[in-house]
Amino acid sequence: MKAKEIAQLTTDEMRAKEQDYKKELFNLRFQLATGQLENTARLRTVRKTIARIKTALRQKELNK
Repeated sequence: MKAKEIAQLTTDEMRAKEQDYKKELFNLRFQLATGQLENTARLRTVRKTIARIKTALRQKELNK
């Protein structure tokens, strides 16, 4: 997800997306450990998306 797309979400939607991406990251790490992961770049993408969501949440929190 792009930062602009994330900024348009509500706080609850952001938290839901964050949880979804955390679950995906867990599954990707599990696949990496077992040698089943084919697209290792996805790990980096998911981590960065989680960081973008956390940043947007913090910005909304500070703007209140």
